[in-house]
Amino acid sequence: MRWFVLMAGLFTPFAVSAAELETHSKIEAVTLFPNSALVSRVAEVDLPAGETTVLFDNLPSGLDPASVQVSAQASGNVVLGLVSGRVIGEEPKPNNAAEVRLKELHSLRDGWQAKLEALEAEKEMMLRFSRIGPEKLGPDSKPLEVTDWTKAWSAIGSGLVKLSEDMRTARMEVHDLDWAISVTEAPPARASSKTGLAREVAVETEAAGPSKVRFTVTYRVGGANWIPRYEVRLQTPAALHPGTLEFTRHAAISQSTGEDWTDIDLTVSTFRVERGAAPPDLQPQKVGFREIPPVNPMALARKAGAMVGTVSRESGTAPQLLAAAEAAKPASPAPLQDASERPAAIDAGAFTASFKIAGRVSLVSDGTVKIAPISTRSVMPELWITTIPVLDQTAYLVSRFTNDKETPLLPGEVMLYRDGSYIGSSKIAFVAGGDVVDLSFGADDRVEVVRVPVKRKEDESSWFGQTKSDTREFKTSIENLHDIPIKITLIDAVPFSEDTAITVEQLAMTTPPTQTTVADKRGVTSWTYEYGPHETKEIRLAYRMKWPADREVMIEPAPLSAGISP
Repeated sequence: MRWFVLMAGLFTPFAVSAAELETHSKIEAVTLFPNSALVSRVAEVDLPAGETTVLFDNLPSGLDPASVQVSAQASGNVVLGLVSGRVIGEEPKPNNAAEVRLKELHSLRDGWQAKLEALEAEKEMMLRFSRIGPEKLGPDSKPLEVTDWTKAWSAIGSGLVKLSEDMRTARMEVHDLDWAISVTEAPPARASSKTGLAREVAVETEAAGPSKVRFTVTYRVGGANWIPRYEVRLQTPAALHPGTLEFTRHAAISQSTGEDWTDIDLTVSTFRVERGAAPPDLQPQKVGFREIPPVNPMALARKAGAMVGTVSRESGTAPQLLAAAEAAKPASPAPLQDASERPAAIDAGAFTASFKIAGRVSLVSDGTVKIAPISTRSVMPELWITTIPVLDQTAYLVSRFTNDKETPLLPGEVMLYRDGSYIGSSKIAFVAGGDVVDLSFGADDRVEVVRVPVKRKEDESSWFGQTKSDTREFKTSIENLHDIPIKITLIDAVPFSEDTAITVEQLAMTTPPTQTTVADKRGVTSWTYEYGPHETKEIRLAYRMKWPADREVMIEPAPLSAGISP
């Protein structure tokens, strides 16, 4: 057996000289963070006069010794002395089933990751193909007929849309498998003096006389977590009522700490303990040349096919576990009115927010996921249509609302409903209190978008063969087929150059944009107008590029973060 002195934070031998008094404490409350838990245990003890060492046994072996704190309330004069502890029991046997499961999950993840890389390589090849001018796309490198330009770009656009959807699916699969791996790697479900390691905490006391004492022991333990789960229901506007949005926040909670939580007060906190206590140390940086090996898309595709095509998905990923938790709820009799959830009590501080779950909670230490309601709020969102016809001639409905000033939103999955129908899921990043949240609610078929090339003219060498030029002009027609007015944003782009030998100028026939830079992306502009019922507008974009005649140019995407702004 090993003893450790908690106040010093080190393991040291310990010998008890006073009388020992064993007590069995009960978990009263737990504060659950995104990756750990703060557990509060209580025990009521009748202390005799004199020196006594109170023992708290069967605590989880995974607790952080430095986090242990002991406090007491007594009916008489009681002094607390040294707090120490020891590890008891034997090391648990390896969980062979968990190791096999981990290998399967890692294999699945490697397969989806390889497929994602292959899709990214395929997208890059398609983007490079899209940059080839129409004058080189025809048979025998002859110019493509102007009437076929739309078909060619439509084919490229459709291909890019499908690739983007496949990449989104692959990313979600990788995310779900990462979640399943983290759950499987959690500590064993139970740890006791008989089946594994446990901890025992000893508290030295001295009482002037017999006293009733209520001890509280708190400690931080890993193997517990909660992840946010959001549900957003949008009721689109009609002629007689405005649009409304209902935003519901849930907590998906689970724990494998080695001790069951029975009939406790549970609080979930947005404080992210894994971020550490202090900022990182920034080291000096040196720049140099490096060689990047070429990517072989065909090899990646073969690797992805070999790995993904030979395995099948099994139960245990996040969506399946959450669905299983939902399915496990008993069916309710037909209600006379809609049932409501009990919201959590919100305690918002200056730097973090906590939500006390309504009622008492019980959670077994086996990784089972339970869904707890936190809050629901209804807002009148700002709605508009966004379309990017250079990639996809589809109009998408976008909503914006402001998050509560007191409570941040942690990254998580969002289930989206529009007019009562489930349309899919999305994800949100961290949103601070008071910031805006933008969510897309799928295609809007009552807005028609058509983008066509009007003209393209590529001039050969000019006077004395010094420069070449390429002039392009496009026209986008947008029609609002709704019976109500709606704001519509068109996003398009003009190439930019950081080389002074290449000039790009926007021509006078361009419709003046309402925003010249979207989401801090150079060259990306937007046009936002209010469209009346059944109103049509035409937007033109024209630009000219010039460069030295002895050089060749190419257009490729710049590595900037994506974003949509009205």
